[in-house]
Amino acid sequence: MLRFKSLGSGSSGNATVVEAHGKNGVTRLLVDCGLRLKQLDERLALAGLSAELIDALFVTHEHGDHIGCARQFALRERKPVWMSHGTYAAIGAPDLDGLLMRAIHGASIQIQDLQVAPFAVPHDAQEPLQLVCSHGPKRLGILTDLGHATPQVLEQLAGCHALILECNHDTDLLASSGYPGFLKKRVGGEFGHLSNQQAAQIAKTICHAGLTHVVAAHLSERNNRPELATQALAVAMDRDVSGIIAAHPVSGTGWLQL
Repeated sequence: MLRFKSLGSGSSGNATVVEAHGKNGVTRLLVDCGLRLKQLDERLALAGLSAELIDALFVTHEHGDHIGCARQFALRERKPVWMSHGTYAAIGAPDLDGLLMRAIHGASIQIQDLQVAPFAVPHDAQEPLQLVCSHGPKRLGILTDLGHATPQVLEQLAGCHALILECNHDTDLLASSGYPGFLKKRVGGEFGHLSNQQAAQIAKTICHAGLTHVVAAHLSERNNRPELATQALAVAMDRDVSGIIAAHPVSGTGWLQL
């Protein structure tokens, strides 16, 4: 069994727990750690977990809402932390006391019963990676920070049974927002964040009957609304909007199981 839960998603902080239930018991991966340590402990507790139950941490890139307390967490719990060479360099190459594990585009990672496939994405970070988590035939795609979908990205997500997909902004809301011009250009650019329309096109392209869970994630609190994101995805996938979930910036989602 594979299940997952967002602990919060948005510019205020991102973290997701992925669990594989297999022959070696339960494997738990924390994907991103963009919270304060106390916040992370509190949200894990609300999920019925504790920090010591996490087996490893994967950091997608160096932006504060993703890196957060990753170093503190890894050192306190003595857990391996996976990230790209570029991400590690971008955060100043801190001493991780032997816990650093290098993640590389296209190189599969085995964490007990969970397989992790990192892949490169176009985003304004030094060497950003997103990932597909697999247990047996079940596949969860996590795609939360990128400016556009390349053919390689779509290839990596093909056949996923669940998807956490960035729906950062509505283009009209961004255009009319109080953001300065340079920030609008950055957010909506080729290396910024996905709009609802771009996310919908991704969902439409990779949609298949076995894709049972779709989570709209990383929504801008100023330039998007949950109903706009979920409606865009539902229309693109020709599904009822009630089957699409928008991750809350603080409470994330409930547990979703494959």
